[in-house]
Amino acid sequence: MARPRKPLLSRDRIVEAASALVDAEGLDAVSTRRLAAVLGVSGPSLYNHFRNKDEILDAVADAVSVQVDLSMFEASDARDWREALHDWALSYRAALAAHPHIVPVLARGPGRRPAGLRVADAVFGAMVGAGWPPAQATRIGALMRYFITGSALGSFAGGFVDDESAYDPADYPHLGQAHLLAERGRQVDEGAFEVGLRALLDGLGGCTVPSSNAGRAEGMRGRGGGGLPSIDGDRQFGGGRSDSGLRSWP
Repeated sequence: MARPRKPLLSRDRIVEAASALVDAEGLDAVSTRRLAAVLGVSGPSLYNHFRNKDEILDAVADAVSVQVDLSMFEASDARDWREALHDWALSYRAALAAHPHIVPVLARGPGRRPAGLRVADAVFGAMVGAGWPPAQATRIGALMRYFITGSALGSFAGGFVDDESAYDPADYPHLGQAHLLAERGRQVDEGAFEVGLRALLDGLGGCTVPSSNAGRAEGMRGRGGGGLPSIDGDRQFGGGRSDSGLRSWP
C-alpha cells in the first residue's frame, strides 16, 4: 500500500502555520524548529522559503495587512477624505483586533512588506489627492498609524481586575464601578476608539486644505475651515522630490 504523500511545503503553508502559532501563543512561540514540527518537515527545509524567523513574522504581518479594506481610497469611491479615513481605520483596527499578537511587528511600519506598502501608498495618495500637501499627508498617515496600532496594543478595559475589593473607596473614591470594566471590555474599547477617531478627524476637518492643492483632488473631496500649521514647511524625511518638497511615505 502506497504511503500518503505529504502536502508540498510552500510559503503559504508556512505563513498559515506561523499565523496560527502567533494567534494562539504569541510571537515567542514561533521558531523554525517549532514550525517544522507543526508542518511535519525538517527544519532546514524552511530556509528554502524564508531566511530567518524575522522574515516569517514579516510575512505573517503582511497577511494581516491584506485584510485591511482599501476600497474607500479608490478614485471611483464617493466618500470624502474624512469618511474614507474613518472607514479605513475601523477596518484596520478590526484586522489588528483579530490578530493582536502580531501588532508589535505591524507597529514598526511596513518595511518591505508589499501589502503594508500598499496600505501606506493608498492613504498617502488619497490625502494628496484630496489636496493636502505631501508633508501634511505624511503626518496624517503617521498619526493615523500611531492611533490605530496604539489602540490595538492592549485593552484599556482589560487592564482592570474584576474584583470589587481591589477598589477600596477610601483609596479610589471614583473607581466604584471599575470591576465591571473587564466584562464590558469590547464595548468600552470599541467605544473609546470611535470617540478618539471622531475627535481626531474632526480636528483635521477644521483645517483648510490649501487652495493651491485643491485642484489635485481626484475622487476625494477635502472640506473644512481654519488652517494647519506646518512644522517645517513641506520638507519631509526621505523619498523623492515633488512639487511640494521631499516626499516620504505615510
